[in-house]
Amino acid sequence: MTLPKHYNAAEAESKWYQYWMDKGYFHSTPDDREPYTIVIPPPNVTGVLHMGHMLNNTIQDVLIRKARLEGKNACWVPGTDHASIATEAKVVKLLREQGIKKSDISREEFLKHAFDWKDKYGGMILEQLKMLGASCDWKRTRFTMEDKLSKAVIKVFVDLHKKGLLYRGLRMTNWDPAAQTVLSNEEVIHNQENSKLYHVRYQVEGTTDEWVTIATTRPETILADAAVAIHPDDERYTHLRGKKVIIPMVNRVVPIIFDKYVKMDFGTGALKVTPAHDMNDYEIGQRHNLEVIDMLHDNGRLKGPFYVGMDREDARKQIAKDLKAQGYLVKTENYTNSVGRSERTNSVVEPKLTKQWFLKMDPFSATALKAVEDGTINFLPEHMLNMYRNWLKEENVRDWCISRQLWWGQQIPAWYLKEDKEQFFVAESAEEALQQAQEKLNNPNLSLEDLEREEDVVDTWFSSWLWPMSVFDAFENPEEMKYYYPTNVLVTGWDIMFFWVARMVMAGYEWAPELLGEEIAQEKGIHPFKHVYFTGMVRDRLGRKMSKSLGNSPDSIELIKKYGADGVRFGILSAAAAGGDVIFDAPFTDKTNTSIQNESDLCNTGSKFCNKLWNALKLLKELPVTDKPANDKIAKINAFAIKWLEQEYNKTLNAIEKGFESYRLSEVAKTLKNFIWGDFCSWYLEIIKPDYQQPIDRATLDTTIDFFEKFMTLLHPFMPFVTEEIWAHLRDNRAEGDDCTLSTWPTAGAFDETFLYNTSIMKDLVSAIRDARNKNQLSAKAPLDLLIKDTPAAHSFLAEDGIKATIERIAFLKSLNYTSEEQHEGAAFIAGTEQYYLLFEKKVDVAAERKKLEAELKQKQGFVMGIEKKLSNERFVNGAPAAVIERERKKLADGKAKIQLLEESLAKLN
Repeated sequence: MTLPKHYNAAEAESKWYQYWMDKGYFHSTPDDREPYTIVIPPPNVTGVLHMGHMLNNTIQDVLIRKARLEGKNACWVPGTDHASIATEAKVVKLLREQGIKKSDISREEFLKHAFDWKDKYGGMILEQLKMLGASCDWKRTRFTMEDKLSKAVIKVFVDLHKKGLLYRGLRMTNWDPAAQTVLSNEEVIHNQENSKLYHVRYQVEGTTDEWVTIATTRPETILADAAVAIHPDDERYTHLRGKKVIIPMVNRVVPIIFDKYVKMDFGTGALKVTPAHDMNDYEIGQRHNLEVIDMLHDNGRLKGPFYVGMDREDARKQIAKDLKAQGYLVKTENYTNSVGRSERTNSVVEPKLTKQWFLKMDPFSATALKAVEDGTINFLPEHMLNMYRNWLKEENVRDWCISRQLWWGQQIPAWYLKEDKEQFFVAESAEEALQQAQEKLNNPNLSLEDLEREEDVVDTWFSSWLWPMSVFDAFENPEEMKYYYPTNVLVTGWDIMFFWVARMVMAGYEWAPELLGEEIAQEKGIHPFKHVYFTGMVRDRLGRKMSKSLGNSPDSIELIKKYGADGVRFGILSAAAAGGDVIFDAPFTDKTNTSIQNESDLCNTGSKFCNKLWNALKLLKELPVTDKPANDKIAKINAFAIKWLEQEYNKTLNAIEKGFESYRLSEVAKTLKNFIWGDFCSWYLEIIKPDYQQPIDRATLDTTIDFFEKFMTLLHPFMPFVTEEIWAHLRDNRAEGDDCTLSTWPTAGAFDETFLYNTSIMKDLVSAIRDARNKNQLSAKAPLDLLIKDTPAAHSFLAEDGIKATIERIAFLKSLNYTSEEQHEGAAFIAGTEQYYLLFEKKVDVAAERKKLEAELKQKQGFVMGIEKKLSNERFVNGAPAAVIERERKKLADGKAKIQLLEESLAKLN
């Protein structure tokens, strides 16, 4: 069979993924093998594949494919998250385009529209993951809003309430006016933003010319002021004790209070207090029994009595104008302050007093912290523990606000009395809630019509914190969980460390003991995963996080189409050390300057690697073959090459295993490329390749194919498509099921460091010979003689059986001998570990050669002077590390030695 000239990535990817799916290679059921389990961080059902997903899922696929090759029962569970806020916003927008308002339809009708949208558009990202090569068990695909997973959420909610860990209370919360729902503290992103600081004066009641000036970034909230606060020790205002001020424009009289929260050195030292619209002001108001005045609707528009219906941003500008016109605005200045925005909608978050459901976190946080600190769960990289520890410090832990004012999500299982909303009953069904109500109120005549269900849903994270258990339906039947739990590794971004990672640990320790049973829990552990691999952020060449708004993120699918899935996988992974940000330089149009960036070297390198492998396959498949043994010289060369590659392979495999153990997958990828592309393709195949139109002996070819197969197995987790394609062509008439995906991960053998050191000298020498030929404009294959300085090291190097013949063959030498001479006429000196002289006749243009040597001498002298100046600087010598000083001294010695050689060469020309 004649192979195509070039590797066709698109054709191979389409063919092999469907083949793997048809064969059911990714599906897992419990058996007697060791399980290896990964649960996918469920992407939002609204999502599409971006560079962060590509990095995260490539890492997971590498780990799961290696486990499969190792004979483990590999189970990678995919799925999506219902993403309450994002999905509801999309559905509301879609309905609005159809002329339908959410407020005009019932909850049931809205949910039908939402599920229709999900069925049509949701899950697109999972299909895109298949294009990337993700070997998930697609038969196990889960969705956080499906019936069984929703039932698990309800069951857990009821259980927590029974344990006294859930409560409903009136608290200051973070309100998203765009999504019109409360947010947890972790869903509010704080950034420094440019604002205005408005200095406004309040008239002291009963005076005509005494004023108190406050400074605020939000003048619109003046309408809801309940007091002006001053620090008790601020002597500037002690005379105002017991007095009041008049709020500008609204003319409401409020007290002047004294509270230690006020900072005397900020602004004027006087603070306007608006309990309904600031977290800290609310606490001050509680201490001083102040009125709580809410001046904002849920959508961020003003209630009144002034500026009714005006958006808060517009109202701010108008109020500032009116304050100035009425003489209340003293001055305005530019100001930088921290602004909290909704993670989902980017809307500025409003502090708002609302009644919500909260989960007490104190009982959970200590357990979650201990699980990582005692090594039960390992973080990679280890320094991520510091961030985790800071999140879970006792003083930083806040109760989790788990209710959301949405319809898309698991509806909270609480029922209220219609006539008394403070009476509520938490149960898994309305019938159970009714029974509770009848018993508690001692009223058997109550009916379901007397109850009304809570409108709110639970936070999306409240479903996903159960993910490692709920995907196995553990709350309904824990048998599968007993086999697959705990999972082996979680691969995720550090930005959801507290949102998700910590909470999954908490959930595991809370419910796994009960679900697994005491015996299995003690044997296997109750932690949800053993390792957590934190990926970094994918950034562009300027260090900016890739985002749609900047336009600096390439289209993931277009990248796959251009470079192939293997090329993209290898490209992004080779740049991705655990926890470190990935600088991914890919083609895109930057909206900040509309310039087209250069194409990604990373993906291009991966694509070229595929072609290199294909060319190696073509070489082996197209060589003429003979059953006769090779002649003695060729046999010796081939035997040496096989011995060298075998040992280099064992050394490489040993390094690869260590890399996997420490999850240094980026290093493993680069190690594999250097070995396969460099040692195998560029060196080994060059050594064993027969002369033009000459056959290769079958024994050497068979051994080479054996090598190639092993290398494809090693590379398969990283580049699954090209390795499967090459595997299929390496041998004729493969047995059914003899596929690279299911091949056996090899075991590392022994290797001799001394032997490998000598072969490294051989490669350096051959490279130096080729370089010398190029510099002296000699044919790459012109037969030349090589003399090696006669030393014990040289004898040891050339004593390896077959190495001398190999050098002569691939460097195209007539002979290779020793010499005791220091210089040789008509020879090119090759600087290496030893001294080599490549002998040939050449006509020298003395004038040109002198000019060239003089220029090189001048450059080298300048270089030496620079080093000497640096080393004569006491500040540098005393301040630089010892290794740096030593490096500079070595550069100086090398420079002086080169100067001496150049001067000697010039002397010979005179």
